[in-house]
Amino acid sequence: MSERADSTAKGAYRGRLAPSPTGRAHFGTARTALIAWLAARSAGGTLVLRLEDLDGPRVVQGATEAILSDLRWLGLDWDEGPDVGGAFGPYLQSQRAERYAGALAVLERQGLLFECSCTRRELVSLASAPHGELGPVYPGTCRESPMHPERPRALRFRMGESGAGFVDRVHGRVPASPADDFVVRRSDGLFAYQLAVVVDDIAMRIGEVVRGDDLLSSTARQIALYRALGAEPPRFAHVSLVLGADGARLAKRHGAIAIADFRAAGETPESVVGRIGASLGLCEPGARRRPRDLIDGFSFDRMPQRPFQLD
Repeated sequence: MSERADSTAKGAYRGRLAPSPTGRAHFGTARTALIAWLAARSAGGTLVLRLEDLDGPRVVQGATEAILSDLRWLGLDWDEGPDVGGAFGPYLQSQRAERYAGALAVLERQGLLFECSCTRRELVSLASAPHGELGPVYPGTCRESPMHPERPRALRFRMGESGAGFVDRVHGRVPASPADDFVVRRSDGLFAYQLAVVVDDIAMRIGEVVRGDDLLSSTARQIALYRALGAEPPRFAHVSLVLGADGARLAKRHGAIAIADFRAAGETPESVVGRIGASLGLCEPGARRRPRDLIDGFSFDRMPQRPFQLD
């Protein structure tokens, strides 16, 4: 057994960065990456970088290299990843399809999957209550058999009576959520994010997941998958998002928000890391910091729950 694998077996901290190469790294991406880096480094643990490039049509050519370059420019590093190797690769989701298919086979043997022919528009029209990030709660229309067997069919996971509550390291106790049969393989054959991220985090022995709180509502679904696949869920820390000056989540319309734009404008890595650190309450506004300068003062107890509005 390798030294890295042996340290994992002993329960050493393992966290991860999991960017999607659908565009350049922006301020919000870098902010979440810095927090994940600080969590791993303050624990003396291992940080894994995995590229979530499963949705091929949305992957932007050259984005992977650009994201890695921008994160390294900021002073972030990782111990395993597509560019440095490691014991639990490959570290690109596009190369892990056999693992996702194997997980579906495990779930199928337990009777936890069923085919669904409903379109998103149909589900929205059937919704009896407002819905959030994940769309409407699935009404169970195809639980016994597909309503439209002539259509391409997705695979859904049968949830229990409710999704599990959990304790988040930033938001505290998150209550149980309504039961919701969710998609694990899309009707076009692509494996769904909910399945892939759980399978990968199990295989890579991730013990703590740090990500944006737009994914807070996905966690109950993923906990159900962990348990169905016979694994203990990791700890979760959902960090607040970054908003543009208009109060909306950062997007291309907000202009020069990419890390590459800060670089092109002549800012130093220390000034950008200082901006991020100030947004988290880890240093004063206007400070210039390197990531390692923020390790000693890092704590999830200091992380703000409210979104940060970028000026």
